[in-house]
Amino acid sequence: MPVLFEQTMQVLAVKADGIYLDGTAGGGGHSSGILSQLGEKGRLICVDQDPDAISVLKERFGRDERVTVYPSNFSAIPHIIEDLGIEALDGVLLDIGVSSHQLDCAERGFSYHQDAPLDMRMSQSGQTAADLVNTLSFQELVRILAVYGEEKFAKQIARAIEREREKTPITSTLQLAEIVKSAYPAAKRHDKHPARKTFQALRIAVNGELDRLSEGLDGAFDSLRTDGRLAVITFHSLEDRMVKQRMQHFCQGCTCPKDFPVCVCGKKPAGMLVTRKPMTADEQELAENPRSRSAKLRCIKKLR
Repeated sequence: MPVLFEQTMQVLAVKADGIYLDGTAGGGGHSSGILSQLGEKGRLICVDQDPDAISVLKERFGRDERVTVYPSNFSAIPHIIEDLGIEALDGVLLDIGVSSHQLDCAERGFSYHQDAPLDMRMSQSGQTAADLVNTLSFQELVRILAVYGEEKFAKQIARAIEREREKTPITSTLQLAEIVKSAYPAAKRHDKHPARKTFQALRIAVNGELDRLSEGLDGAFDSLRTDGRLAVITFHSLEDRMVKQRMQHFCQGCTCPKDFPVCVCGKKPAGMLVTRKPMTADEQELAENPRSRSAKLRCIKKLR
């Protein structure tokens, strides 16, 4: 079962004849939930940038005429619906971050638990994580680890990477995990896996995830029709903060100074929050799926 499945179906409030887009369709778990609520006139667009996911989606939904499988990144939603001749959407779902398949498939290089080439590319194209750790300057490594990983020991880790790559290229996941572990203070090595934040930071950098999220939020909201809903699932504070702030921006009305007696800007809220606070996993889901522990779901409805 995909993360926050019941909560996601609840906030999307799928209309039987609506047009919906799953921007991070992955293995099709959330997509199947949306599809189960669509009637004959409903339509679902499954988008993913991972060729492995596209193959799975075509196998799973290829015989259903209501479904279109579209290989792309969700940041291109306005282009996608224009290409498909769709004027507007009734709902969009974005499940941000690395998929279960990508984590479980060792050779993709996302996991620090199994040895594999240091890759981390969701689209399987472009620069790899190995390219970054072996070529970036000390200063840029520190920035990526500190900003994208919120890593307190970014300087120590970057220095350890620098020392190691002078001896031999860093090419595998466990090799990097050991380098990070060696740079961590001994007292901190047992709190959580020392490499967790470093791998998160490199994955975000490799895939340009925060830039794509920013573009995707704007594009998805703009592509909704009136009363359409945008639901977003995030897994760490950087993503959730961006989603929270962008949704607040969509909901902002008058921006006149408080001492103005009447509004002169004429700005009206473009959206209304469906979830005042993020929805999280219940105890049963936490027990069945530990990966849901950091998941947060936010949803907004378009007003105009």
